[in-house]
Amino acid sequence: MTNGTVLAKTRELCQTIVEQEDFQGLRRNVDAFMDDDAAQTLYRTVAEKGETLHHKQQQGVQLEDAEIADYEDSRQALLGNDVARQFLDAQQEMQNIHQTVSRYVMKSIELGRVANPEDFESCGSGCSCGG
Repeated sequence: MTNGTVLAKTRELCQTIVEQEDFQGLRRNVDAFMDDDAAQTLYRTVAEKGETLHHKQQQGVQLEDAEIADYEDSRQALLGNDVARQFLDAQQEMQNIHQTVSRYVMKSIELGRVANPEDFESCGSGCSCGG
């Protein structure tokens, strides 16, 4: 086995993924978000407020109801924005694709053959199935 062959097949897999119509739709949603300043501002606001709350919790600081409510209001505004919500959904779906590909590659290497869906059913902890 040469690295060139593995790389060529990996690139072929990547090409197959990005050519799928569903994937193209995800990319369109990401691109729409990148072109929408208002959606990006909503996203940044929620991320910053969430980070602040998380940091306070890590420091043992009691969170105030008002700051939690403020975060929730910002989060609801984010989810109420169609472009932002579609971006979040696309981001999640792309993560799912990444995890699925990674699981199959790792399981195939572990087994020494191409993994089948059955190979991911009720395996023990510490395996590459992610279950």
